[in-house]
This record gives sequence, structure tokens and C-alpha cells, in this order.
Amino acid sequence: MTLSRLIFVCVLLSQPCSFLFSQPGKPNTSTRNGSGDYLLRPDRIFDGETFHEGWVVRVKGDKIDVVGPSNTVSTDGAEIVDLKGATLLPGLIEGHSHLLLHPYNETTWDDQVLKEARSLRVARATVHAQKTLMAGFTTVRDLGTEGADYDDVGLKQAINQGIIPGPRMVIVTRALIATGSYAPKGFSPDIDVPQGAEEADGQDALVKAVRRQIGKGADAIKIYADYRWGLMAEAQPTYTVDEIKLIAEVAASSGRAVVAHASTAEGMRRAILGGCKTVEHGDAGTPEIFALMKQHNTALCPTLAAGDAVSQYRGWKKGVEPEPERIKQKRVTFKQALDAGVTICAGGDVGVFSHGDNARELIMMVDYGMKPSDVLRSVTSINADTFQLKDRGRIKPGLLADLVAVEGDPGKTIADLQRVRVVMKGGCFYKR
Repeated sequence: MTLSRLIFVCVLLSQPCSFLFSQPGKPNTSTRNGSGDYLLRPDRIFDGETFHEGWVVRVKGDKIDVVGPSNTVSTDGAEIVDLKGATLLPGLIEGHSHLLLHPYNETTWDDQVLKEARSLRVARATVHAQKTLMAGFTTVRDLGTEGADYDDVGLKQAINQGIIPGPRMVIVTRALIATGSYAPKGFSPDIDVPQGAEEADGQDALVKAVRRQIGKGADAIKIYADYRWGLMAEAQPTYTVDEIKLIAEVAASSGRAVVAHASTAEGMRRAILGGCKTVEHGDAGTPEIFALMKQHNTALCPTLAAGDAVSQYRGWKKGVEPEPERIKQKRVTFKQALDAGVTICAGGDVGVFSHGDNARELIMMVDYGMKPSDVLRSVTSINADTFQLKDRGRIKPGLLADLVAVEGDPGKTIADLQRVRVVMKGGCFYKR
């Protein structure tokens, strides 16, 4: 992709702008209503909680103004946007992404961390951000730069300032790991190898690291509650419960939550008791652990698509060969979480697989046992509530005009989320 195709031109006027893309990355002729006043008329609306047939949405400026049956909403002064055959939803919220990573079957994680220049990774991330937005995801919770230091801070700023198109970002910067527990690894013990996250241990170092990451721009703090220590093949817990409680206490004093990578039952238990808001992955959860999550109101972000992708990278021929044990076990633990009533966030660990293919996770959530309507709640209102994003996630007057329209009815066929017709962020059309 040439540099000229990455240029995003924004004419600053008194009201929100409209940018039309026939293909991602190719700006076409722009049109705008001088009042920034639109009436969106789809077949149906999913408002983040329920469906409404024949409703319309009026947008003024960067906010949703009026929502309701078409015969109750005035059209005076508004540009009518006909969305016949489409469903209008709140802008989708990706719960687990890594915009600074790209699929591991292209370049291994180790090589991305050790061999790719950070400038290259940032340049690639600008394309990832655009693809994510054009797929209908107007917000991402980006859970770690994976060796790219604080580069997510600048990426977020570039999007917010209109320099590049992309979703709103919730960032964690470097993330925190216990010394000796993360990666890259497998090198001579005589060599200090750059790590994919910041090492910190003990009271003083942890407090300082949390505050430093917040000071640099972190919206939340991510920890690795377990990982593959040293040269071991199996994951084991890292931080103690007391260390996690300390991290959570310091983060909470600035109004920030803690996110925990945890795939083992003990790592999950420590994250839950330590006060983490969400647990990522949860591959080896048990009914007892999921009951504990329910008790402590800890949400699960299952990242089904990441495990599916990695299994295929390792040679599994999906749809041809039987599912590997890892996939079978994930189906079991996901059902256990559902049966326990655990809050389920929607997040695929995008970056392990291609950015822009975010809906892959949502399709798999249905395949693994969730109802389409519950998945739609997860990727809109539940993610918004869990991530403390009070200004989005629902189609409701006064909230941000972050909206996506898809062909068909994803309440019946979840794969219709891949048929994106319109993307609006902050009252601006990015796809129309």
C-alpha cells in the first residue's frame, strides 16, 4: 500500500464531516449535510438490548438525538439515509485486539517482537485500525503493544486527531508480567532478550509500574496472571493474589480497571480474588472457577477465534479433520461459563488473526452455544458496561453517534455482521 492511500483528509467545518469509502483505504467523493443532521431509516434497529422493527434514528452532530417508531420522529431539516433491507446497530466494540500485531502465520510472534522495527509495526497498525473501523467496530480495547513500548498511545492520538481513520481505542500500553515468565524465550541465559511486556515484581516495583503506565496513557492495566515460565511448556500462575490486589488497588485509585490474561484455573482464581474486572481466555476454567467469576462479577473474554486460528496455523484442517483436543476443551469450558451465568464479553484476540475479520469471534460464539441476540448484546452494551464506556454501546438519545448498518438480520443469522453497509463514528460516515 502506498503512502498516498493512507492519507486521510478531513476538512474542518463547524459540524461533523462525512467520509465515504467504496473500498477500505480509497476515499471517494465526499458529501455532507451542512447541518450534520441525519435520519437513518433501516428495516430494524438493535438498540444494544432489544430489536425494534420500523424504528428510525436521528443523528445531530456527533450524538444520537432521537430514536423511535418512524411516525414519531420528525424529518424536518434532516438528510434521510434509506437503509432498506438493513439492520442498524450500535457501533460494535472489540473487546480484545492487538493492533500492533499481525497474523502469526505471516510472521511469528517472536519475530514481530524481536525483528520488526517499531516504525514498521506502527505503519502496519494504521492499516489495521482502518480495516477494523470499516468492519463496523467503532471501539477497540487494545490489550498490549507486545514489545512496541507505548506506541498505542500515539496510534490512539492519531485517530482522535483525525490524522488516520480508525476506531476509538481503550489502551493498556505495555502490560505487566512477572520477571522470567513471559517471552520471547529459548535464548542463551547469558543474553537479556527484550520482552513483550514490562517486568515488575513486589510492592514498590509494581506500584511504580502501574502508575508509570497510567501516566503514559493507559486506560486500563493488563496483567498476565499466568504464563509459560522459563522453558516450561505448560502455563503456571505468576503473580500472587496479594500482588494482584495491590495492582488493582493502585489502578482503581485512578478510576482504572485491571484486565487479566489467565488460561489456567489457578491463574483465573487469583485474578478473580485479586479484583480483576475481566479474565481473558479462560481456557482451563472449571465449573467452580466460573461460579467464582459469577460471584465476584468478573467477566470472561473467551477469545475463541484466537485458539481456532492458532490450531489451523499448526496444521489443523478445519472442516475436514476432527477438532483437536484444544478446540473440544474450549467448547466445554465456554458452555460451563454460560451455564454459570458468567458475563461474556466479545473479543477475539484480533492480531492473532486478521484485523477486519473481527466478526469471526462473534460467529464462533454462536457456534459454541450462544444465541445470536446474546452475542449482539455482548459486542455492544455488555462490552460498553464492562469497559466503563458510558457514552456508547446502545442506540439511545445523548450517546455517541457510533452506528453500523449491516445487510440482513444478524439476530437470525449472525454472519450478517460481515455484510457491513454503513459505518458512522461520531456522526461522520466512514462507509456509506
